[in-house]
Amino acid sequence: MGHPEPRPGGTESENHPWHIRLVEHPKRFESAHFRAAKETAQKILHAMDDSDLPYGPRPVDPQEGPRSSEHWEMHHGGSLWVKGSGSWRMYRARVGIEWSMQFCADPEKVDRLRQEAAELVDAFPLTLPALADLGYERAEELLRTPIEDADGVEAWTDSLFNACVPLSRGNHQGILPNVPGEHHYPWPVKSADFVRYDDFQLWVTLPDGTHGAVTPVDRRGSGDGHVRLAFVPEGSAAAPTIAEAQDRGLMAVLPANSDVARQAFAEQVAPGGQIAPAPLSGHATRHARPTSG
Repeated sequence: MGHPEPRPGGTESENHPWHIRLVEHPKRFESAHFRAAKETAQKILHAMDDSDLPYGPRPVDPQEGPRSSEHWEMHHGGSLWVKGSGSWRMYRARVGIEWSMQFCADPEKVDRLRQEAAELVDAFPLTLPALADLGYERAEELLRTPIEDADGVEAWTDSLFNACVPLSRGNHQGILPNVPGEHHYPWPVKSADFVRYDDFQLWVTLPDGTHGAVTPVDRRGSGDGHVRLAFVPEGSAAAPTIAEAQDRGLMAVLPANSDVARQAFAEQVAPGGQIAPAPLSGHATRHARPTSG
């Protein structure tokens, strides 16, 4: 027995326009915690070789030369700085706490981050003495003091162990089509900017004019020029396709002769050369179903 046809019930609408007010950023009353953390991070960065920088290249101040680190922007992204036998290293915490997120942060959950950071730092016994030498004498207190209230959350949020991921302005806050910043693009995709081949174009312009990210479907040298759509903005015409692919455990793939694939591989193809529209590789087909990354 079929379902009866729905009977018309009239229409309803709402006439409550919404507004977003653009106001000046609250004065972040740059806390003493953050000032101390930034000063220490600047000293660490200045002492590091370029090859050891976590998210190079080093910003260059024309007046101070290539050793300047004045134009790093410090991102509250979970910056776990440790001193190894050869150089400083920065690891990322399980999560970072953005400055404004501290106001919804549960002290008990933040204290777990403190405990995890302390365990990592304890594995690098040179760290605390080196930080003390740089003048960051509060490091041990931060790592050993349980976080139980908003003051503790604030101290941790603005500490060297959370607030000092050094990024260029573009990698921090940028928006395509210029530079994609961590604040505006998902980290699992944005992070590829720091490991991809220089001649692969991760960020592309889609046919509707929006900007997205693509990845190859097989390893370098395979000859397969298909690309997988890894990210599109919510308003993109491709967004429903991405969502359906995720729901079905599939990949959203563009052919090798598409404009998007040509953008992605443009620097790998000789001038005047073509990307052969080869069939989707067996390797890609075998790995098409996982949806978690």
